[in-house]
Amino acid sequence: MRTVLVIDDNPAVAQALELLFGLHDIRTVAAATPEQGIAMLSRQRIDLVIADMNFSADTTSGDEGVALFRALRAKRADLPVILLTAWTHLEAAVQLVKAGAADYLSKPWDNDKLLAVVENLLELAETTRERERLRDEAFRRRERLSEQYDLCNIVFASDVMERAVELACRVARAQVPVLITGPNGAGKERIAQIVHANSAVRGGPFVAVNCGAIPPELIEAELFGAEAGAYTGAVRARAGRFELANGGTLFLDEIGNLPLAGQVKLLRVLETGQFEMLGSSRTRSSQVRILSATNADLPALIRAGSFREDLYYRLNVIEIALPPLTERRADILPLARHFLGQELQLNEAAAAALLAHDWHGNVRELRNSIERAKLMARDGIVAAADLNLPAHRSAADGDVPRSGAEAAISRETIESSLREAGGNVSRAAQSLGLSRQALYRRMERFNMRPPSGP
Repeated sequence: MRTVLVIDDNPAVAQALELLFGLHDIRTVAAATPEQGIAMLSRQRIDLVIADMNFSADTTSGDEGVALFRALRAKRADLPVILLTAWTHLEAAVQLVKAGAADYLSKPWDNDKLLAVVENLLELAETTRERERLRDEAFRRRERLSEQYDLCNIVFASDVMERAVELACRVARAQVPVLITGPNGAGKERIAQIVHANSAVRGGPFVAVNCGAIPPELIEAELFGAEAGAYTGAVRARAGRFELANGGTLFLDEIGNLPLAGQVKLLRVLETGQFEMLGSSRTRSSQVRILSATNADLPALIRAGSFREDLYYRLNVIEIALPPLTERRADILPLARHFLGQELQLNEAAAAALLAHDWHGNVRELRNSIERAKLMARDGIVAAADLNLPAHRSAADGDVPRSGAEAAISRETIESSLREAGGNVSRAAQSLGLSRQALYRRMERFNMRPPSGP
């Protein structure tokens, strides 16, 4: 049952509140002094405190209420506290609300208003505990993942990337081809490295080839090798990527750009494990784990006749889909801070600018922006102008448009940040690069109830 602690030296107050809350299945316990109230926090679970501002007949300053509130916060920083105040204590109560008290009500109180405030705070406290539970579960999951697998120093905070990384780890041991899909710069090669690092061939080489960067006339020589004189300029024999990757992993990036002739040759290798070097009739063998990646819509290419359907199904035994960075904004600031290193910090305006940007180039664009900012930063601080983002190139650091930063933040991102911060709005706002007030404004737009606490 939900429990409210009433700290008041007037027994009639405790009795009245016990009667009121009892009608709504809320248990009430009472303490006549601040010392008794603090002691009760150690003996039982308390969900909310209602505290008087004054415990001495000879003073009306509210100093005792201030001291009690500070002691409660020191004991339980997450505990919602409602202050009961006379008009003489009003200024002190307002200051305590600014310092983190949940609310204040004047004596005599309105029963309906007090009950509504208490019900809301108890519900928020329950929500906060659930967020903390989910946050702790996510932390434990990621800890177990990093203990069990080699994550190749990948940086992520979003649930969607956690699922992608976990899938990469789970399929690593299966000697089947994996197709990694997603936009340019989303981290497809890093996922491929994770698959390799946790596979049975992790002791072998990891060889990457960008199929989109090789001229069509050289793709066969690049993949399978060539004898001397096989083509103009081939003065000596050269090994192909399949031979170099023997006993390890071959990562075929931008596989959608592979010419049809190369697709036929590749399909044969996948089916038989055999190939011939360009200019040679001798059949060679290679044992490699095939991983491929593309930013293209391969089914659309199949319909257009530019990609073989049989090759697609050979490559796509397991698919790992990576979303663009704009769909996993919880990753933006952790990635930015990772690229910055320990010596530099983002100020609030720079963090807001990062979150407001669309990042069409995804993680690669973010890294390039941070690399520039590292050169421009002064006194160990990265400002918004240092990032050279279009919306902020001509803006003074203090003039970064808050509305743009707030609009870029989704409900999912806010919920994730609040979970990571244990329901603490101030810490969540800091992680998002917003002021506390800006985060509240964004939460209001989503009709999200703010958690109790600072």
